[in-house]
Amino acid sequence: MRLMRRSLLPLGFAVFAGSRPALADAPVALEGAEVFDGERRIGRATILVADGVIGAIGPSGSVAVPAGARRIDLAGRAVVPGLISAHSHVGNSAGAETGGRFYTRENVLAQLRQFAAYGVTTVTALGLGPAAFFDIREEVRRGGTDGADLLGAGMGVGVPDGTPPAGPMNLNDSQVARPGTPEEAREAIRAMARRRVDIVKLWVDDLNGTVPMMRPEIILAATEEAHAHRLRVAAHIHDLEQARIVVRSGVDIVAHGIRDKPVDAALVAAMRERNTWYIPTIQINEANYIYADRPELLADPFFGRALNAGLRAQFGDPEWRRSALAGAASSREEVAVNQRNLKALHAAGVRIGFGTDSGATAIRIPGFAEHRELELMVEAGLTPEQALRCATGQSAELLGLEDRGLLRQGRRADLLVLDADPQADIRNIHRIRAVWQRGREVSGALG
Repeated sequence: MRLMRRSLLPLGFAVFAGSRPALADAPVALEGAEVFDGERRIGRATILVADGVIGAIGPSGSVAVPAGARRIDLAGRAVVPGLISAHSHVGNSAGAETGGRFYTRENVLAQLRQFAAYGVTTVTALGLGPAAFFDIREEVRRGGTDGADLLGAGMGVGVPDGTPPAGPMNLNDSQVARPGTPEEAREAIRAMARRRVDIVKLWVDDLNGTVPMMRPEIILAATEEAHAHRLRVAAHIHDLEQARIVVRSGVDIVAHGIRDKPVDAALVAAMRERNTWYIPTIQINEANYIYADRPELLADPFFGRALNAGLRAQFGDPEWRRSALAGAASSREEVAVNQRNLKALHAAGVRIGFGTDSGATAIRIPGFAEHRELELMVEAGLTPEQALRCATGQSAELLGLEDRGLLRQGRRADLLVLDADPQADIRNIHRIRAVWQRGREVSGALG
């Protein structure tokens, strides 16, 4: 029998939520900004921050500011919760290259700092994490690294010779478990549970028939075992039929958008009945051509902050641009199908989370990808407020995180201060003035 969804909190959540020492900074009052709290607009407000959490929040004039508090005037600005990525990767690229050899402490922490600079204050690494992932995650949880908080699936589970393809992605055997039988899949999940992963990742996709697809009996065995350990399961898919299989198998999260066909009434009904989450990851395909389509991005300070020298050289190469554009037709079509399916699923009441697959390859750029995803979600037909809900409160709920995602009393003071209101224009999310994490400013203006 399927476990009740409320019981499926990540096994490591209690440790994560309470592992850092309490902060003892003087209270800070953020006053006068237009505030979106992750669920609704509350207008001009005061946010009182103390000991890393929100001590009080309410309309301007309604919050008692204690004597000795530091007061920061944010009149004319906007505040939203820190963004939460439920599907990213870390440590799998450097420069313009991709591969497991780049998974080092220094590289992972640098990428987490880049995420935070772009306002992504919590990152979920959905697989490709070798043993070093667990040590880095614990270091991040202890604090002092000035980057996004890190959750993850450790290695993740694929199948022999399947997705993710080891050769093209330069992966090593420590990055993906590849069971060949249901019992081997169960043992892989048990091993991950012993390492206290936050979530389980299954790679199901067959890459358009070019590699073996994960068999339904393995999906079912892995999902049942994960639920026995109170772990949520996210499934990597591409096609409508793959989505049908994983939803029928009881996974909790469809971790990529459906990009081959329109969703149908049967799938929508099944996802609603099972409370299955959906993460569209539209930018995953747009990344294949946007930098060739828009060479002017290289002169944009907001984009430039995310670029390393290797990517800057690649994107500036006319031959690379010609090659990228020559092969762009299929990616453009997949973006369009993905957007239509997002609109249909959202309108039908399916629960939508937020992620981009950023970091899986070099061109899926941490931080910038998340900003583009918000724009693509709005282009698909969501309002800016609906897209922001997906990226904040709803992604926290998807991950079982009850301490962040909403600007509410007692929750973490993870927030963005913006120079303009993103509910008026989602592109205003670019106009970051400051990023706060656990009640401290960790990053300033971009560009």
